[in-house]
Amino acid sequence: MAGTAQETGAANLPPLTPGPYRKRIGLISIIACFGGLLFGYDTGVSNGAEGPMQRELGLTELQLGLAISSLVFAAAFGALFCGKISDAWGRRKTIILLAVMFFIGTALVVFSPGGEAFGSRLPDYMLAGGAEHEWLNHGSFSGVGYGVLLAGRIMLGLAVGGASTVVPVYLAEMAPFEIRGAITGRNEVAIVSGQLLAFVMNAIIGNLFGEYAGVWRVMFAMCAIPAIFLFFGMLRMPESPRWLVEKGRHDDALAVLKTVRSEDRAIAELHDVQVVAEEEEKFNDKKVGLGALLSSKWLVRIVLIGIGVAMAQQLTGINSIMYYGQRILIEAGFSGDAALIANISAGVAAVVGGFIALYNMDRLDRRLTFAIGLTLTTTCHLLIGISSIVMPEDAAYRPYVLLLLIVAFVFSMQTFLNVAVWVWLAEIFPLHMRGLGIGISVFFGWTTNGLLALFVPTLISTIHITGTFFLFAAVGLLALLFVVRFVPETRGITLEKLEEDVSTGAIHIVTRETKLLRR
Repeated sequence: MAGTAQETGAANLPPLTPGPYRKRIGLISIIACFGGLLFGYDTGVSNGAEGPMQRELGLTELQLGLAISSLVFAAAFGALFCGKISDAWGRRKTIILLAVMFFIGTALVVFSPGGEAFGSRLPDYMLAGGAEHEWLNHGSFSGVGYGVLLAGRIMLGLAVGGASTVVPVYLAEMAPFEIRGAITGRNEVAIVSGQLLAFVMNAIIGNLFGEYAGVWRVMFAMCAIPAIFLFFGMLRMPESPRWLVEKGRHDDALAVLKTVRSEDRAIAELHDVQVVAEEEEKFNDKKVGLGALLSSKWLVRIVLIGIGVAMAQQLTGINSIMYYGQRILIEAGFSGDAALIANISAGVAAVVGGFIALYNMDRLDRRLTFAIGLTLTTTCHLLIGISSIVMPEDAAYRPYVLLLLIVAFVFSMQTFLNVAVWVWLAEIFPLHMRGLGIGISVFFGWTTNGLLALFVPTLISTIHITGTFFLFAAVGLLALLFVVRFVPETRGITLEKLEEDVSTGAIHIVTRETKLLRR
């Protein structure tokens, strides 16, 4: 893989020193990470809201699966198109647009017509469910109401997908290479913090007001608050200096860099970005985006690897836990209310793991982190499958053992995979196609996620926990082999050097000296 920062010429840059610009980059990351918080809340809120929504609106399993997975499939297209939009329009403006989409999508879901009168007490048979599922034939949810609900979920999905693409790129382009992993990784911590917030709010609202109609609408409505913070916060944030250079706005780029670097570092870094941008323009014969991608076998290769990394992340089944955790825990043996509360433990594990990942992000190589993560998650999958076989279904300890293993899986995933994957995707692609490259990769990741969101309820009801997690384990082993064989290293290398190595194919060359340097 590529060598250390000292090999890349990064040592020619003035060192990163303490100063007010460090606080500025911290503020920028906090504001931008509201996009990650929204990503997390909107994907996590269904884990707890889907049950009350299905009962009140009388949705079939397929209708429910479509309502949940519509967000995920829309996120695939949001990632693809918003990545391209951010290349043309700018990272900052695109994030502001996403904040508006988050707010509108939330409003459509919350105010979709149908169901019981808001705040009225639900009938006892709807609260209890019952073996006959009588509530499936109840309710006044019209086709129009379901259409509005789906429209809101699709709008939220487009925003979630856009945030998953644009926010990491914005942070990676703003951050100094020495702390790029920690800064970019904050977005993933914001995502799991949003999911934890959703779990906590769902548990509180569900246990206190679960007998009243519209409780699921309140759960979804909470998303509007961070959307407002993101919109007004990003109005005061700068544009990515690397995007400004790519558009020929060098003076504006230097002005931005001077707010987040010392002056001598800003000037030196701008020079490096300008040199690489000029070389890339000549190399690609002034082609940008898709044209530049298709003109180079090395760019095609790195996009294919990016697709593989994004799909491997989703095929661990992590979002099956985040979307349907309550359902999985009920299958494990918990009651509905207990499962809603137990969900929180997975959310806490994800946040704790995220902070550990941030600490390690600029200390451990990305490839090593991927390998450790996939080994641990695959081991957890196997243990969950085996435990569900050997433990009697009526054993009192069964749900708690399975909960512990599920929490261990989430912790392993967050500590070694999720943060590292988003950081790697944000830094591997050249500047002229960075939004497009990550957009294409994340498109395939979200599509994989959507298929799992659509079919996991069916998997759980047919092959149960045992078969579902054995299936995840088999895929995890294949993903581990893929990472070890194909994924290049990116830690400790400037974006400009990475761009050069990716464009020429040098990043795929492994030499004996490189192996020794990366130890």
